[in-house]
Amino acid sequence: MRRHQPQTLAHFDTGQQAGYLHLDPNQHAGGVGEYLLHRMKPYLPPWIVAAGTGILSLPANLMWDESAAAAVGLTLASLGLTVATWWAGKPTSQQRRLHSAITVAAGTSWFTAAALAGPAAGPLPSLYLIGGSALAATWNIRQLLRVNPEGAGEGADKGLLEKVGLAKTMVTSATVQPNKATFGLQLPGGELTPDDVSKALPKLASALRVAKNAVRMTPDADDSSKAVLTVVPNDLLKAGAPYPGPSYPGGSIADPVHVGIYEDGADMAMFFPGDPDAGRNAMHLLGMGMTGSGKSEGCITALDEVITRRDVIVWASDPAKAEQTLGPLLPAIDWAALDIKSTKAMVNALKAVIPARTSWLAKYGYKQWEPACAGVQADGSPGMPYLIAWFEEAAKTLREIDEDALTGIAQEARSAGISLVVSLQRASGAQMSTDTRASLGSSWVFGLRDDRDAMFALPDEAMDAGASPQAWKDKRPGYCYLTANGIPETFWATPGRAYLTPVDAITRNVVEFAGIRAECDPVTAAAATKAAGPAFTQRTRYPLPDLPTADDGRDGDEDGGIYEEYEENAPVDFDYDLNPDEDGEDEDGWIDPDAELPPVERVVEIAPPEVPPRTRVGANEARKIMAELLAQFEAEGRTEIAPADFMEHCDRFRRSRGWVSGQVSEMVDAGRLRETDEAGRYEIVPLDRAAA
Repeated sequence: MRRHQPQTLAHFDTGQQAGYLHLDPNQHAGGVGEYLLHRMKPYLPPWIVAAGTGILSLPANLMWDESAAAAVGLTLASLGLTVATWWAGKPTSQQRRLHSAITVAAGTSWFTAAALAGPAAGPLPSLYLIGGSALAATWNIRQLLRVNPEGAGEGADKGLLEKVGLAKTMVTSATVQPNKATFGLQLPGGELTPDDVSKALPKLASALRVAKNAVRMTPDADDSSKAVLTVVPNDLLKAGAPYPGPSYPGGSIADPVHVGIYEDGADMAMFFPGDPDAGRNAMHLLGMGMTGSGKSEGCITALDEVITRRDVIVWASDPAKAEQTLGPLLPAIDWAALDIKSTKAMVNALKAVIPARTSWLAKYGYKQWEPACAGVQADGSPGMPYLIAWFEEAAKTLREIDEDALTGIAQEARSAGISLVVSLQRASGAQMSTDTRASLGSSWVFGLRDDRDAMFALPDEAMDAGASPQAWKDKRPGYCYLTANGIPETFWATPGRAYLTPVDAITRNVVEFAGIRAECDPVTAAAATKAAGPAFTQRTRYPLPDLPTADDGRDGDEDGGIYEEYEENAPVDFDYDLNPDEDGEDEDGWIDPDAELPPVERVVEIAPPEVPPRTRVGANEARKIMAELLAQFEAEGRTEIAPADFMEHCDRFRRSRGWVSGQVSEMVDAGRLRETDEAGRYEIVPLDRAAA
């Protein structure tokens, strides 16, 4: 039966467990002689080598006695073996390398002299007995000191840590889970700090043969000579994170907003309002991720959670993609600004509502917004819901308005029960002012192009702990880090994956929670009206969509689109009354079921309208049809198109408007379309130029 090997850092090295010698006197149940032989076995090899060297010297002396050529050959062989031993010992410790070279040099020198002069000549017998025994004993001592049944693996751990520049670091504890190992590190005081461990993380990942962001470090908050090393060998997020539905349906926005899962299966959640009992401030959030990283899908997931709460309203802006991203959510958004003009009005309105809302909170004795604010107050006045101002694709907003446009809002809005969310691909100094970025505080970071981009969004603590979104780029959509208020720092460098919420689920949430969703309060509305005028009072309010039912022949596909199922031979119902005033119906509309039917005077044949049979089109075929349509538009000489041009042909690929908008976005990412200055219009890029 195999004995259990204690888990150590070395067990992750190259996927092979290092071999450690465990001496167990109870392993053999024989007599005393067998027991002693068993205990001596590990220490016999050096003595066997020494004895073999002495025995081999006898035939060597008979063959090469006083031979000049043999003297030269044996001397060169002795020197060569010593040099080879020194070279081969380079990967080992300096002590072992030196010990091995000295042993080989001494042994080969004695063998050369014994082969030429005879093993009994001069001092050779004494040198053999004393020197050979001493060298064999040194290897026994070394082996005896290396074996540590109580702490097996420590030597291998030290070797690995020494290799990556963390010499003298001790592994004080180890916790091993199915796909996660955590090691407590005790650093040599005054020599190493957690910063040194952070710098060594890439080398550790290479030594353990795992991904760069699979090795992370968390410093001890109370002792700078301690740190915790976490190793996650396998990426369990590859399977995706299916949307589980609303986490707190009908709850308060003060409840956590679930947006995804961490690599260990824990929920990834963010908190918008503050909580003085938990010591948490309200959140301003910076969302960042390169094209194709899944940032927009993650933001849609977060907003989809928000609209299922009873005490929050959303003001959202996206002048770059207009309805393409926010489309399914528009009926649940109180104010949607989908162009630069209305976005400017929204920014001005936010500046005006901050003092109005803070005055209201002070009037009713609230130090900050809390769920009670949304209810009817003691004097009977209506409550004030929380306000989330979400600026999607904010680079265009900041470019067209001013990079400092949101700075004052970010600095003052928290106390007014407002959370500001700014989402863009790259929060560099050219896009956003340093003051605005510093005021946002929290960040939700998806795949980025390089580590310089990561520094714009992630705090130093997360970067030092091993967070590296640049390792994903756009290859793993939805992978992200969340460093936000209420999230323990131990999770800041832990990878997660945002839910991919299908469009039909968003539509269902928009409709089902419409009855409990809050309306804009009078105080906020009055301040916004004064600042933005008709841009607010005449803002577009989008109607609720038709909700698919289980028996209306509609279902969701793998892309989240909603399509209609038609039965090819479905019966047509013509059971309607052509002439409600005929005999058999009185003035009250009552029909006597026992009355005789009037005689048939004439027969009218009504043919049912021909409905062409429709079959379900797969996602790949639908994408192919989209590409064919684009090629058709291009062949017609058109240079610009809109998503509506594709939607005119929806019957051909049986997909929803949201799905079509998503495919248009993918065409933009692929280079076949290019955004224009007019929202919702795209320039067609010729295929040869797009492929270049």
